[in-house]
Amino acid sequence: MKLFSDENKAAFSSPLNLNNPVTVQVLGICSALAVTSQLKPAIIMGLSVTVITAVANLVISLLRKTIPNRIRIIVQLVVVATLVTIVSQLLKAFVYDVSVQLSVYVGLIITNCILMGRLEAFAMQSGPWSSLLDGIGNGLGYAWVLVAVGFVRELFGSGKLLGFQVVPDALYEAGYMNNGMMVMPAMSLIIVGCVIWAHRSLNKEEK
Repeated sequence: MKLFSDENKAAFSSPLNLNNPVTVQVLGICSALAVTSQLKPAIIMGLSVTVITAVANLVISLLRKTIPNRIRIIVQLVVVATLVTIVSQLLKAFVYDVSVQLSVYVGLIITNCILMGRLEAFAMQSGPWSSLLDGIGNGLGYAWVLVAVGFVRELFGSGKLLGFQVVPDALYEAGYMNNGMMVMPAMSLIIVGCVIWAHRSLNKEEK
């Protein structure tokens, strides 16, 4: 079936690994560093970017033949800004505590390099189904890096995951201490660097 052609499969799967927007293209690093001190906001941010990227790709692909070339960036920004506003209001309505943690970074999705790059490089050139898959793939590729970094930082920084203590009290009684550096902004840069190094090393031969 054309819906599941090799090109469509590649549009979805490539950003998850070999063409990952963070580990390969090194895009979206700012938010990856800013919202990963805990796992929950990292997950929410990753899902938000995935939804916005997928829907924006779909909408722009549907409109691509009617958008005058000289205003295409403006149209893309209007579509993205609308979606970001909707997502921001939903977060405030249903997960207010996380929306406070994410602060301005939800609004800054509008200028996310991954999002604008996919709209310009892919959605403006491709059909709706391929664009939707590309948006989902790039969003999830970005999200798994955030989740990995958030997992490590919260686990070793506070002994918790999603707010629940996972390091047993027996370890603390034996002398174990949480690593306070893990919750500091500088540590997120180091962990992201380690993730990029590990990902590129594992995929060196495939590339």
